[in-house]
Amino acid sequence: MGILYIIATPIGNLEDLSFRALRVLKEVDLIVCEDTRQTIKLLNHYNIQKPLVSYFQHSKLSKIEYIGEQLAQGKNIALVTDAGTPGISDPGGMLVNKLTGEQVNKEEFKIVPIPGPNAAIAALSISGLPADKFIFMGFPPHKKGRNKFFDEVLAAKYTVVFYESTHRILKTLGQLNKVAPQKNIVVCRELTKQFESIYRGSAQEIIKILESDKNNLKGEFVIVIGK
Repeated sequence: MGILYIIATPIGNLEDLSFRALRVLKEVDLIVCEDTRQTIKLLNHYNIQKPLVSYFQHSKLSKIEYIGEQLAQGKNIALVTDAGTPGISDPGGMLVNKLTGEQVNKEEFKIVPIPGPNAAIAALSISGLPADKFIFMGFPPHKKGRNKFFDEVLAAKYTVVFYESTHRILKTLGQLNKVAPQKNIVVCRELTKQFESIYRGSAQEIIKILESDKNNLKGEFVIVIGK
């Protein structure tokens, strides 16, 4: 019986890979990853040589079938994403859904989670905002549905966490300043990396900080908003 391991990998600092994740990556027959160019950096760091198969949002059904066939043959496979936990704002969740659905050969195989780094949880842990209940909203839509997204953020009864890219962080904070100028916000940039930065305050205050130095706009962002 094959095993599909869902393995969380570092979001920046390669030392955050767990001992268990490292062991399994060394033992599996195949590694399925979002982008082979990103995953190979992690594998090279730990001197791991394994066959890689890419799986991303627009992968064809034949790729899913191939992975299903390997599991049916008793192969053990690791699923990783570019950074963090597969399936969290990541196409890995769709792969698991398809493999457990009607689209592939339903030979028996196990799915085993190997937990670890996650940017949303890391940001929540240092935010100081209530985290006993929270809402995770992924990435805001680029265009269609964007206003609805921020309406939902404003209406949320609990702490909200979502991601944003370097290209849209100022636009997003500008919208938050319009709809919720008094909200307490924590913005985390480049978590676990060399230039990790944590900004706290209103949306307008954080905009000023980011605009004060163009380097502050580089990297990936996690935004945490109090209720």
